[in-house]
Amino acid sequence: MNSHLPALVIFLLAIMVVPFLSFGQKTISIFDGKTFNGWEGDTKNTWRIENGAIVGGSLTHQVPQNEFLCTTKSYNNFRLRLKFRLLGTEGFINSGVQFRSVRHTDPPNEMIGYQADLGDGYWASIYDESRRNKTLTPIDTALINRTLKREQWNSYEIHCNGNRIQLYLNGAKTADYIEEDGRIPQTGLIGLQIHGGGKAEVHFRDIVVEEL
Repeated sequence: MNSHLPALVIFLLAIMVVPFLSFGQKTISIFDGKTFNGWEGDTKNTWRIENGAIVGGSLTHQVPQNEFLCTTKSYNNFRLRLKFRLLGTEGFINSGVQFRSVRHTDPPNEMIGYQADLGDGYWASIYDESRRNKTLTPIDTALINRTLKREQWNSYEIHCNGNRIQLYLNGAKTADYIEEDGRIPQTGLIGLQIHGGGKAEVHFRDIVVEEL
């Protein structure tokens, strides 16, 4: 019996290790920290890269309108992970992460689709941008107050699998939504928003996607 022990140990190790290997192979960075390769948007006036992060907006001048930097690739089922920091001095201080979305044509600066929202009154909820124009999930204010690190780096996760969408803020689940309207597209672009109407600045970094 002892002669079979090494083979058994190798088999057990393979079972434990393989899932982690495939997770790493499927997870890719969609921002290289240096360029806007794979992204498009107003990189002349609104979006820039600083210290390895995508930065949008201004703390000294009011952001005139909503602006989105979005991927050139569409995604269907995935887990998106990123870190964000939202800063502001006055006005409406808000941002968000679009997903399963498309570019609007009129006006062209807008996007249509789901948004993982960021900002007071909306933190870590799902908003339906330029479509149903409403928040789709309740907001647990007590949970947000315990979890959110204001004006610091926070982690955000968006899990999309079929018609189920889940959001996580710093590891805490903040939204769990089932889309019951079969007419709503379940594939589309990922976008980063800076909301108009305030002196606000948002930073995003460490943006990775695991396609399912």
